[in-house]
Amino acid sequence: MATDAHRGPEAEPEPEPEEAARGQQVLDLLNKAIDLQSPLVRKNIARARQRNAEATPAQVIRSLERMYVSALSGTGAAVGATAAAPGVGTGVALALSAGEVFSSLELSALFALSIAEVHGVPIDEIERRRTIVMGIMLGGSGSATVTKVAERTGQHWGRQVVAKVPIETLRQINKVLGRNFITKYGTKQGIIVLGRVAPFGIGAVIGGGANAAIGALSVRASRRAFGPPPSAWPELTQGTPWTP
Repeated sequence: MATDAHRGPEAEPEPEPEEAARGQQVLDLLNKAIDLQSPLVRKNIARARQRNAEATPAQVIRSLERMYVSALSGTGAAVGATAAAPGVGTGVALALSAGEVFSSLELSALFALSIAEVHGVPIDEIERRRTIVMGIMLGGSGSATVTKVAERTGQHWGRQVVAKVPIETLRQINKVLGRNFITKYGTKQGIIVLGRVAPFGIGAVIGGGANAAIGALSVRASRRAFGPPPSAWPELTQGTPWTP
């Protein structure tokens, strides 16, 4: 009782060891996805520009959005259809779907970091990358958390906060975002994983539709985070500006 009194009435309950371990697994997967996709950001932007070398930042951002939602929907539908195929056991189906969850994390990380790069926002440090990815994937709640912990108001937190606040502040932001990510994204993906193993092709519909919805939310969140596209190509984070 004395311990609880010292913690105060608003202190969050300590998670159970098993629950904490599962939560850390979710964050480990996210960090792995960010690490794997960070070196591919410029290749992803180049792919979005391949049909028009003189494309404006606004045109490239629209291409990145379409590529992301299309890829995310495709992986969800493909796994759902495979999992529902005759002769595929539930254990195999769940394993397939769990693997697709990591793929969706990779796609989301690559999308968020690519949008930041087009806007000229630094992504050279892991804490900045984690803030960008988690903030966008969490949507409105991610935006509210970033601005509250950073004690800054105004639009476009991706430019106003991530690019300007000290790393120590970003670490504090990421701790809160991490807890929210475990709760909201982990639960959401758990429901989708189970839905994908539904029989008779229903899993394909659930997987593709759910992933499309997640992609659309991330696209809207990225627009709120960074605001209007730059009118010209900025100096990007690795020090070399884009040229047509």
